[in-house]
Amino acid sequence: MAILRIIILASLLLCWETAGAERIKDLVDVDGLGSMPLVGYGIVVGLDGSGDTSNSSPFTINSIASMLTKLGVNISKDISSMKPKNAAAVMVTAELPGIIRPGQRLDIIVSSLGDAKSLRGGTLLVTPLQGGDGQIYAVAQGSLSVGGFSVGGRASSVTKNHPTVGRIANGAIVEKSMAKRLDEHQDSILLALRNPDFSTSKRIEEALNRYFGEPLAEVEDAGTVRVWNPEGHVTDLMATIESIQVEPDHRAVVVVDEKTGTIVMGQDVKIDTVAVAHGNISVNVTEKPEVSQPNGGFFGENQGETKVVQRTSVDVQEDEAKLVMLPKQVSLSSLVAALNAVGATPNDLIAVLHAIKAAGALHAELKVL
Repeated sequence: MAILRIIILASLLLCWETAGAERIKDLVDVDGLGSMPLVGYGIVVGLDGSGDTSNSSPFTINSIASMLTKLGVNISKDISSMKPKNAAAVMVTAELPGIIRPGQRLDIIVSSLGDAKSLRGGTLLVTPLQGGDGQIYAVAQGSLSVGGFSVGGRASSVTKNHPTVGRIANGAIVEKSMAKRLDEHQDSILLALRNPDFSTSKRIEEALNRYFGEPLAEVEDAGTVRVWNPEGHVTDLMATIESIQVEPDHRAVVVVDEKTGTIVMGQDVKIDTVAVAHGNISVNVTEKPEVSQPNGGFFGENQGETKVVQRTSVDVQEDEAKLVMLPKQVSLSSLVAALNAVGATPNDLIAVLHAIKAAGALHAELKVL
């Protein structure tokens, strides 16, 4: 029942938020200012015995040997005896914004690649970060901040949060900016909607033309609005556009997460006339092993072998299905209230929504996470 109330509250909050206008800067991205994901392979050192093991992570030893060789340190040809328990191989990721200059810094995320137990207290050594084109755009290094820990002994251990992932604030220095950038004097700019929708793009066009008093904006498709730049100043034009408010439109969507039993439905979800009967079948299987002891012979010796015999009992219970009649174009609150009245659980709701969608009576997009 409590989860159903949370679903209703989340839906009401969604309805309340979509009732007002939003700034255009919160609805669109500007073509030419997109970000680029960066990735790199590095080594974290200074761990307190919680690093990679030599058996499970041989690449860590090879990386350390290669690094020491480049630094002019002579190492033995036999590196199999190395135990990198204070070091760990990691993958470093970051997001390079489109409007950033060389010398500025980025936040980075460091994730264990081997079998390290924790990265707490470690320091990331110099790690080049490259984009999808293979070029290096930033260099990362610094001390990790890990929001968890893992301690234990031979018999038990305690782990809090996720100690094999850390973060370094301003841990990367940008060496190269993205090639594609806005030109201050270009003829027009493209606004790309984060959630493409014809109604929203048309409202943006109308709001911009109404504000400027001339047809500077033009819808190209559901996800793109072109705005002309007659003054030749992109910065001034974008500063003006970003503050203009538009009431966006949304598609009717039902989001279902079967792993957690979470359901979120928007205000525009409608259902045609449908009758729902949903019951549960419970199967209880119980194993009761019994020991079979043979009888003794004439002189007290056993005439057989002691064995464990498995006894299995199966109990099947089917709950009585309750029929719910939903009228045409029922609203979200009516659907939840009707199913709540018959004691439906979130898992029941998920099953019912799948069935209604299969029957063609659910007029919304059903997204399963």
